[in-house]
Amino acid sequence: MLNMGLKHRLYGAAFAGLAAAGAPRWAGSGLRGLGGILMLHHVRPWVEREFAPNRLLEVTPEFLDLALTRARAAGYRFVPLDEAVDAVEAGRVDQRVLALTFDDGYRDNLEHALPVLRAHGAPATIFVTPGFVERSAELWWLDLEDAIARAAQVSASIGGETLDLPASTAAQKSAAFETIYWRLRARPEPELRAVIAGLAREQGVDSRATAERLCLDWDGVRRLAADPLIAIGAHTLTHPMLAKHDAETARREMAESKAILEKELGAPVRHLAYPVGDRSSAGPRDFALARELGFRSAVTTRRGMLFPEHARHLTALPRISLNGFFQDPGQFEVLLSGVPFWLWNRGRRVDAA
Repeated sequence: MLNMGLKHRLYGAAFAGLAAAGAPRWAGSGLRGLGGILMLHHVRPWVEREFAPNRLLEVTPEFLDLALTRARAAGYRFVPLDEAVDAVEAGRVDQRVLALTFDDGYRDNLEHALPVLRAHGAPATIFVTPGFVERSAELWWLDLEDAIARAAQVSASIGGETLDLPASTAAQKSAAFETIYWRLRARPEPELRAVIAGLAREQGVDSRATAERLCLDWDGVRRLAADPLIAIGAHTLTHPMLAKHDAETARREMAESKAILEKELGAPVRHLAYPVGDRSSAGPRDFALARELGFRSAVTTRRGMLFPEHARHLTALPRISLNGFFQDPGQFEVLLSGVPFWLWNRGRRVDAA
C-alpha cells in the first residue's frame, strides 16, 4: 500500500495536471452527469500542527465559501438532497445540481458551516449519529490520533502480531498512525475498537470528552434542524462499518438511528449515510437493508457524479469529497468536471457492486 503522504502528493500532482490541461473546460458534459453530492465533515478554522492524520476530514470556512462560489460559477445549482434524488429519478435536469452533505454531526457544522451555507443559500443534509450526540459512541479515528500525539512510543497487538513503533517526531507519529490504522481496518471492527480504546487509556485520552467537545448535543441538532436550509439524516446508531457486521446488527444500527432521530426531532428522516462508506464498509446487503427500512436514499464514500442509471441504486449513491488535503479551487473545479471519477471508475457510471 502506498504511503498516505505519497498518495496525497500523487493525487495533488494529478489534480494540478488536469487543472493545467484545462479539464474543467474540455471535459464533455456527459462526464458531469446530472450533478453530484458533496461530502464534508468538519468546517472550522485551521489550527497549525505537524501531526494531523485526519486533516482530510476538515476544510476551512474560507475554502467552503470559495468552493461554493466556484461551483455556482461552473453552472451548478445548490439543491436539497431530496431534489438531487428527484433529478436522478427524472433522469434529467435543466441545470446541474449539487447537494451538500456533512457526516457525523459536529458542532462546527452549526458554528462555521451554517453561516457559509446561508450566505450562498445552499441547502445541506447533516447526517447525525445519535451515539455521538449522547456521548455513548467513540470517534475512534480521533482517539487514535490523540493517543499517538501524546506517545513517544506506540505498542499494539494486532492480529496476534505485536507492533512497537517510535512516535517521537511528527514524521514517526504519522507513520505509526498509518501503520496501525490500516492494519486495524483490515481486522474485525471489535478488535479495531478494543485496540484503540486500549491505546487511548494508556495515554489518558478521554473519548467521551472528545465527543463532548466536537459533537453536537440534542439542542444543537434541533437548532440545525430548525433552519430551513438544513435536513437531518441518519448516520447509524454508533457509527460501525456495517459490512463488517451481521445483517441483524446492520439493520438495528440503521433502524434505531432513524427512529431516535425522528422521535427527538418530530420529523421524518429520509436519508442515510453509511459510516466510513467505502467498499469494505458498506455493500449490496447494506444497500438492500436501507431500502427495506424506508430510506429514500443512502450515500456512500465511493467517488462519482450522479447519472440517470443511479435511479436503480438510490441507496448506493456516490459523493464528491471536499478533502482537507486538497483545498485548492483549481483542484475542486477538476473534481466538478467529472474527469477524475471517469478515470477512477474506468468509465463506469455506477459503482454499486
